[in-house]
Amino acid sequence: MSRLLIGCMIGLIAVTSTVSAQEIKRSLVIPYEGESKVKVRHSMDMDGMIMNENKDRLPDGCKEISGDLQFTVHAGRKYAARFPGKMFAYDQQEWEVEPCSRITVKFVNDDHIRHQFMIHGLPEYLYPPTGMFTIEVTGPGSKTATFIVPDEPKTFLVHCELAQHMEKGMKAQMKVGQGDGDIASIPGLTPVENPDSYRVDWTASRWVYLVLAMLAGLGAVLGFRFYRRDKAGQ
Repeated sequence: MSRLLIGCMIGLIAVTSTVSAQEIKRSLVIPYEGESKVKVRHSMDMDGMIMNENKDRLPDGCKEISGDLQFTVHAGRKYAARFPGKMFAYDQQEWEVEPCSRITVKFVNDDHIRHQFMIHGLPEYLYPPTGMFTIEVTGPGSKTATFIVPDEPKTFLVHCELAQHMEKGMKAQMKVGQGDGDIASIPGLTPVENPDSYRVDWTASRWVYLVLAMLAGLGAVLGFRFYRRDKAGQ
């Protein structure tokens, strides 16, 4: 049924458009194949998923693998404790690798919710459709996958794309070579790009409330001290 609907859409649009039927079919049926003829490589089970694992296809400019690296990356709430105002984090916020390195990541989720290790900006002809490599783990557990970085110095964003996880601290960077700069707002590593602002509009009534609160606090402290002194004197 779905093939019939797609066929009808292709025929209808082809009649009323200058775009060829072949191009329309390509955009509807093979959306992520691209010029490289590489399709999204995606595996999923009840424990999580891996997208675009690449163990052997070299990026353009790489004549050979420069080295094999293995990283174990933990994700969870407890790693955010050292970052005020954050809820989630990785146990590391930066990795430095050589160009053309083959990197194997063991991603360990220490929480009872989903987390991801997602890296952006890789060559799209190897990591379609938008240069992403992803490991996702559903609840406590781990998955391991491999990717190969390109030959040029570049800084890649690593983060969890689940709603609000990056904003709440699960963000890092990977530098290939010397990188091409730092990514803003990496917890504990780079300055916050848009810091939270809690400006108080100090109207006359707020000043009165502040003074009353201070007097009430002072009165409570003095009252407690007098109470203890009286108890001690009895």
